[in-house]
Amino acid sequence: MPIAEQRLLGLDVGERRIGVALSDASGRLATPLTTIGAVPQAQAIERIGRLCVEHQVVALVVGLPLTLRGEVGPQAAAVQRFAAQLAEAVGLPVHFFDERLTSAAADQLLREMGVKPEKRKLQLDQVAASIILQDYLDQQRALDTEL
Repeated sequence: MPIAEQRLLGLDVGERRIGVALSDASGRLATPLTTIGAVPQAQAIERIGRLCVEHQVVALVVGLPLTLRGEVGPQAAAVQRFAAQLAEAVGLPVHFFDERLTSAAADQLLREMGVKPEKRKLQLDQVAASIILQDYLDQQRALDTEL
């Protein structure tokens, strides 16, 4: 009997754009998928819902932009509100993951890959989403091996 696919969708939610990443079927590797507009919000939620159905996603991982002190500030609270509406609309569980400094890491990665500045801006959000999702997958795998 084949192992069930456990695809997860990772989201880097911003005010203007939402970066989207997808895990492989084994839930081990995250790759950038797309970037969608964050407004209007209802349209963004609908588009994410379609991606969930298309890729048979079982859960969402949403980057939570905590303050540098690790607290929930205004931006993180806005992301939590969006995620609650999204979870209700798509009927999937949402897992939050600390995303502090992922945009900087994504920018550095794209620079190292030699991506030109004008293209970097287009790819930044989905690469940040893939970093968030990959870090989440790695943490889950580490927790599973501890058991």
